[in-house]
Amino acid sequence: MSRTRRPSRTALLLTTAFLLSSCGIPETGVVEAGEPATGIRPAYGLYFVGEGTLLAVRRHVFGLAGIETAVAMLFQGPDAQERRKGMTTELPPMRGAPTVRTDGGRLSIELPGLTEPLTGTALAQLICTAADARLVETPDADTASTHVTVTGSGGWRAEGSSATCPSVTGAG
Repeated sequence: MSRTRRPSRTALLLTTAFLLSSCGIPETGVVEAGEPATGIRPAYGLYFVGEGTLLAVRRHVFGLAGIETAVAMLFQGPDAQERRKGMTTELPPMRGAPTVRTDGGRLSIELPGLTEPLTGTALAQLICTAADARLVETPDADTASTHVTVTGSGGWRAEGSSATCPSVTGAG
């Protein structure tokens, strides 16, 4: 007769201990919890008007980023929190998106529709916002040499430089 070998008591205890030592987290599969991680969101300096002067605020971008995005956010005007702080805009409402082009240290912004010439303050808002966005997009760019040309469909044209823009502080 052959004799069957029974597992040792130690082997049984080790197997039982191993099975009982799971971490206790049940298997759940994939759990949907919001948008996928996309990395660092850029923050652009938008320039609004408050107490007769340019005021810069930082706004983070959700979605596509770029100089065009910063300019589009500027034309949307101050948000509710910024309005409560007394910020306004001198930029007119736009029916379409401005066209932004870059060429080295120069930016050109073409405004859509029958846009009247902008006030000096509105031009400064646009020039400073575009120049800051260029710096966010190209961190090694020299903002002191950023020149911006703004044109309207009525044939008017204005130029400016970021040299006189106030610095951006805080978050929007």
